[in-house]
Amino acid sequence: MDVHLAPPIAAVLHAAVQQSDTGYCGDATALRGAFSGFAARRWHWDVDPSSVRTCADVAAGVTEVLRLLTVPGDKVILTPPVYPPFWSWLQAVGATPVEVPLLESLNGGRLDLAAIDQAMAAGSKVMLLCSPHNPTGLVHEIDDLRALATLAARHDVTVLADEIHAPLTLPGSSYSPYLAVSDNAAATGIAFHSASKAWNLAGLKSALITAAHPRQLERLGALPHEVPWSVGHFGMLAAAAAYEQGESWLDGLLGALASNYLLLANLLQQHLPQVRFGVPQASYLAWLDCRDLGLGSNPAPVFLDHGRVAVSAGADFGPAGHGFIRLNIACHPDVLREAITRMAAAHRHSVT
Repeated sequence: MDVHLAPPIAAVLHAAVQQSDTGYCGDATALRGAFSGFAARRWHWDVDPSSVRTCADVAAGVTEVLRLLTVPGDKVILTPPVYPPFWSWLQAVGATPVEVPLLESLNGGRLDLAAIDQAMAAGSKVMLLCSPHNPTGLVHEIDDLRALATLAARHDVTVLADEIHAPLTLPGSSYSPYLAVSDNAAATGIAFHSASKAWNLAGLKSALITAAHPRQLERLGALPHEVPWSVGHFGMLAAAAAYEQGESWLDGLLGALASNYLLLANLLQQHLPQVRFGVPQASYLAWLDCRDLGLGSNPAPVFLDHGRVAVSAGADFGPAGHGFIRLNIACHPDVLREAITRMAAAHRHSVT
């Protein structure tokens, strides 16, 4: 995101530098407690700090847990269009992806529970749940999460919930942590969190893994010793400050994002009315259906080459993304206006 760092985070980092405190990360007790407090205030989720483990980032955490849960060839469910690195994480551990596309992804989407049931019954061992969903901005309904947990319990499937975008749930939507929706969810789930997306801290390397059931906690106990030591010291300090002191800054950000989404809808209607767009429920990523623009299955190079606007190619998110792009709207409104104006000019250039 193109934002200024939250003042409490900047303060704790400046203090560490002034103290020459740039060594390895130490005791994570403060971070665990800060996350537990944030989860209770924000989502009414009771997280036992002792159940929280640390890792460098969600990608590393999910990959290490997949190594514990699978052997090469095991099937893992994905729900495209979805965050492209999910496929590379599976490739890293030798797992086989089983794609169960979202229903009605243009409107945010919804889990295809019937197809997920079939995939689980056919032998999938794990499901990667993106919650909230990237790129569509879907905040899963609590009833869908409960139904998913029932299926996971029935088929003995572990749900790995990537919840990194959870703090970015927009006003008017209600996010439900997977582990908190039911006893079945607590029994079948492992959740991954980080302050990196919501407070723009991705380069500082700090994320969290948590579970709520003895079986899953025992599994996490087998994580390699190196996993928590890969956390950046500045990342741990920044994340604790974000969870403890960064909520007012976060609320201001969410208001600005909501305003930018309304602006985007108006800009598209004015300049690119053929593009279909459903305002998301979370995050700062707009999933744009450009199939009616006549730019083929990958419009992203057109916008880059002729408009100097960099967007993510929809095809990277799975076959359902052909003809789509993902646009980051976490910027000044003037930048967003300029981007859409350039994209419209690029479209005109390409079709004339």
